[in-house]
Parts: sequence; C-alpha cells; structure tokens
Amino acid sequence: MNVDRVEAFNSRPTGQLETELLAVCAAPAWGRTVAAGRPYPSKAAVLAAADAAARGLSWPEVLQGLSAHPRIGERAEGASKEAAWSRREQSTAAGSGDEETRAALIAANHAYEDKFGHVFLIFASGRTQREILAAARERIGNDEPAERAVVAGELRKIALLRLERLLDALD
Repeated sequence: MNVDRVEAFNSRPTGQLETELLAVCAAPAWGRTVAAGRPYPSKAAVLAAADAAARGLSWPEVLQGLSAHPRIGERAEGASKEAAWSRREQSTAAGSGDEETRAALIAANHAYEDKFGHVFLIFASGRTQREILAAARERIGNDEPAERAVVAGELRKIALLRLERLLDALD
C-alpha cells in the first residue's frame, strides 16, 4: 500500500471515517478507537491498531458487530458496502455445496442461534459450505464463554480483511 492511501485514511474527516469504519465492523466503539488513533505511519500500523481495538471489544460491542452480518449462506441484501463485502466473502461457500449440505447448514444455523441467541459468524472467505458446516457443528458443542471468544476472533478477522479492502480503495 502506498503512503498516499494511509495519508488519505489519516486525513478523512472523523465523522466520515467513523461511518466508513462502521461498514467494516458495526461496533461503533471499534471505529471510534481506530479513528482516534490517527495519524498512522503505515498500513501495518492501521491494521495493528484495528486488531488491538477488536481484541478490546466487550461482549455487548461484539454483538453490535454481529448485527450487520447475515446468516452464513444467506445472501446479504442491499447496495451498502458491508452487504457487498458479505456477498464477496461468502461467494465461495455459496456455490460450493449441494442441496443436502445447504439444508444441513440452514439447520445448523438454527440450532446455533437457538443455543447462543445470535447468528453463527465465521470468517468464510475461501471456505466451502462443507467446511463451514463442519465448523458450525463443532462450535455448537462449545460452552458460552468458549464460543464468545471464537465469535470475537471471527469478527476481528472479518474486520481486518474489510479494513484492508477499505484502505486499498482509498485514493
């Protein structure tokens, strides 16, 4: 990433940047923390600060971040940047399963939501439906504290990927 993109990130008006960061991760505290850390000397510094901010989210803040994520395997609707990113992230998984796997994934999603009270979140980029289904089935066996840690980690990985995309798109 060239320095101009980091400079563009650093020079964005705070309100505009926080709005853009909400599309990356729907936890406002995360976006405020990343924006408040400016100026950053490099892309690596932006990503390190974003990683630290994600690791510092409380469980209610993680739940805010989850609010923007559709069920895995469901197509995110709308023209927003976060919907487009979600469709892109799930594109491999969406086309990689048969009807039986898709049906099993829907059932696993419902079982997961019944147990934990929120959507099953997984870093889906590059994963097949079968891999996602196996992860969902495995994670349903987690207790609440263990699963919260996994969910927070998955949200962090998704946010970092999306932040890289945001940075790469800046002029």
